[in-house]
Amino acid sequence: MSQKLEQLARDEAFMARALALAERGTGWTSPNPLVGAVIVKDGRIIGEGWHTACGQPHAEREALAACDEDPAGSTLYVTLEPCCHWGKTPPCTDAILEAGIARVVVGALDPNPLVAGQGCAQLREAGTVVETGVLEEGCRHLNEVFFHFITTGRPLVVLKYAMTLDGKAATRTGASRWITGPEARERVHRDRHRFAAIMVGIGTALADDPALTCRLEGGPWRQPLRIVVDSQGRLPLDALLVRTAQEIPTLVAVGPQASAERTGALREAGCSVWASPPAEGGNGAVNLPALLDHAGSLGIDSILVEGGPALHGAFIDGGLANRVQAYIAPKLFGGASAPGPVAGRGVALPADALRLSSPTVTALGPDLLLECAVSPSVESEATPCSPAL
Repeated sequence: MSQKLEQLARDEAFMARALALAERGTGWTSPNPLVGAVIVKDGRIIGEGWHTACGQPHAEREALAACDEDPAGSTLYVTLEPCCHWGKTPPCTDAILEAGIARVVVGALDPNPLVAGQGCAQLREAGTVVETGVLEEGCRHLNEVFFHFITTGRPLVVLKYAMTLDGKAATRTGASRWITGPEARERVHRDRHRFAAIMVGIGTALADDPALTCRLEGGPWRQPLRIVVDSQGRLPLDALLVRTAQEIPTLVAVGPQASAERTGALREAGCSVWASPPAEGGNGAVNLPALLDHAGSLGIDSILVEGGPALHGAFIDGGLANRVQAYIAPKLFGGASAPGPVAGRGVALPADALRLSSPTVTALGPDLLLECAVSPSVESEATPCSPAL
């Protein structure tokens, strides 16, 4: 093996370690990215760290603080380009230069306009050797949410549903608990920790009275913002989402026709209420694109939509979904009237189907989790629309 290939192999091994460290911040860093850092001197790791939470020191500073010897002349491996601006914490480039780091290996460049290559440029100008693109695909995938949020200003939207092998999301009587087994449900709770917000429509809120919380053992676990799309403000004051709103934030998105009496009562009970501008079509529905813009303004970088067919259909019809999670159980419900997981307008011909890409399949006990990305080209051609949820 050539010297260059040997160096690349070493770089990839240390970057893989940095990626593993970065994942430890899952659920806590939002809306900041997940970042891990490893400092290597004479082939040995002398310090490592990761970004533990928004507002806390960045991974590079954590790794420098953890060094058990002088880091001068060492190599820093970091999954995302070091920041070069003041935010809630000082610039990491300053700390790197002050420590005398000789070489910096970066996984992916930061799309944040405040950085966007400037961090690497600043280090190079000061004489530091900088190399980029090591395990770049993995580093970008790790921060899919951050990359989407920082470039669009909107949260990454993932539609999640469970269905039987014959495509039913409930029986003909509307019963849906439980379609999947405990392993799949545990994965859902892990995602509730990972996502900044969970969203349902008023139909799901009325039918299931859900908590929409992460209820895994151990922890600590972060609880997501709960969002209810409720055009008329019908969410009962004795609903679990309302009764727990003082402890776990709950946002009720209402339409233009919701009464002041209902919205006032929800606010008095501890919910935040967001009044939607009129939706396209003027049917009193919640304007979903505007709701996503509002969520983005709150720093919500990801939403797991656990809605029913109507809400899922609205996101699909509006071209507002970025990913789909389908939990598939090896069961058959049958029944012509048993609902599927997605309603909306639907398509007339198979050739008009929404194309999904990059499928992955995970076995969870007897069930399968199929995850796909929504094709950007199809998404961009869709017309925003909202149902009367």
